[in-house]
Amino acid sequence: MAQEEIIFPNNIRNIRLASGMKMTELARKANLSLSAVSKIEKGVRRLNQKQLLNICTILGCKLSDIFIKESDEVADAWQNEIKRRLTDNEGSGLKIFGSGIRKIRQKSGKTIAQAAKDAGMTLSVYHKIEVGQREIYEAELEPLAKSFGYDVAAMFNEIATLYKSGELNKQISKVKERVKSVLVPGNPMSAMDMHSSLYGAKLYDSARKKLVPVFGTPAGKAITFKKSDKTMIVAPMTLEGRKSIYAVTPNTKRLGGMLPEKCYVFADADMPAAAGDMAVCLDTDFDALEPDVAATAQIAMVQSDSRGKLTGHISNPDEKVNAKTMHKVVMIVME
Repeated sequence: MAQEEIIFPNNIRNIRLASGMKMTELARKANLSLSAVSKIEKGVRRLNQKQLLNICTILGCKLSDIFIKESDEVADAWQNEIKRRLTDNEGSGLKIFGSGIRKIRQKSGKTIAQAAKDAGMTLSVYHKIEVGQREIYEAELEPLAKSFGYDVAAMFNEIATLYKSGELNKQISKVKERVKSVLVPGNPMSAMDMHSSLYGAKLYDSARKKLVPVFGTPAGKAITFKKSDKTMIVAPMTLEGRKSIYAVTPNTKRLGGMLPEKCYVFADADMPAAAGDMAVCLDTDFDALEPDVAATAQIAMVQSDSRGKLTGHISNPDEKVNAKTMHKVVMIVME
């Protein structure tokens, strides 16, 4: 039986266990089969953006917590496996075979994606074969050969001819170089598989663009405000990818019924409020506020006095808010 390829190493299992949740419960809440969740936790099944964000919500964790870092225990096991494959493959002929397949593919004019599809393989598996980091199994040989118009014997003969001619030497020297990449930007991991790493980074970046942090939550008559990504929610489509956007859960009664009972208010840190705007009003300088340090905020209507000074106004009870920072509210969305 072919060994399953680790394509998305992650911390999902550790986070689930730490929360006391059973795999069956995660499967049920995520609307996935138990087998699918098991494979996801093992890293041998991909996640799409929707599934990833849903699992974060179910587990109550940050998106960045899902992706492994060099210090995580799960990283050691994967790194050891990659190192084992690199060592085992060094003298096994797999680099010669993989380089030969790459040369055959290049001569055929096929892309890696086309070659993988024609051979009935995932892109990850096919890539590993070309760079000599994965064993080729008997059942895979015939479909691979046929995808290039060969039978198995003719394919091996072609690879032998290429090797004897010296055409593979340059490619073989390239694949001997240590592969280095990242799974989460800013967290380097050595000896990682490039395709899986780029998949992880791409998935993280793509999913992260759809999220915004919730900086404010109600606390009595005010709002406790912290610059933190501990709580993230999916951004409205028109706000996706705007790094300056954040959300606040408002005290809805303090604006005299102007806001729905359960909603999120989205503000733009790059848009100072003007008279007539609704704004998130902070009692401190937003830019100087350190991450996870608490400040006090209010959501208010902005007014201008006779001298042009801007102040916020809220009701229930009526109150004037003199704020050091006012960010324009750009959208209100029901929970």
